[in-house]
Amino acid sequence: MRRGTFRDDTVDYAAVGATHAPDLMQYPPERSIPAEDSWRIGSGVERFQSAGESLLSWTAQRAAGLGVEDVRPAPGPAYAGVSFDAEGNPIAPSKRDVEPRYDAEGMPFVGPGMTLHLRGRVGGMRADAELRVISVTEETRRIGFVLGTVGGSVVSGEESFDLDWREDNDEVWFTVRAFDSPNSLLYRTVPALVKRRRRELFARYLRAISPLYATPL
Repeated sequence: MRRGTFRDDTVDYAAVGATHAPDLMQYPPERSIPAEDSWRIGSGVERFQSAGESLLSWTAQRAAGLGVEDVRPAPGPAYAGVSFDAEGNPIAPSKRDVEPRYDAEGMPFVGPGMTLHLRGRVGGMRADAELRVISVTEETRRIGFVLGTVGGSVVSGEESFDLDWREDNDEVWFTVRAFDSPNSLLYRTVPALVKRRRRELFARYLRAISPLYATPL
């Protein structure tokens, strides 16, 4: 099991970790628009592990048409043992070294405290932002991470990506949650565009991670 988190004042929003709050949809951070969706993407340990490998190697972002650039590890020692439980409660920290991993192209896997730049287009509009990995979770039945905006985006806020391999029925579920606070004048004037942007992103993430997308159950 590995859990990691990184808290830093350089993110451009206050409610760090709020995507794991159970009442996010009812009580989102002030002036933000919440969103969440879950999809069953298969069953069994092999499906869970392969989806987890894809998730932690940035497949959701890259296959969604977003360029992952300038990936930099956290400065100093990595922190493990700190994250948020299923109810959104923080877990006490411990510190140890975490061996970095890389994909076949040399891209580092998701790691706590890492910063990166995303570039692309969503809904016909430019998507260009610096992000920080707030937390990473790798457990026997749960894999995921949280991304928070550092600056330069049309919205500020957070996204969480979680895979759950359920004990009761062996199913694997992919859940994405987010809250977005509009920064650009257009998004502040027309909040519906923020929701449309989020819906398109969710659909792209699902296509990237789920082989069942074309034939939803």
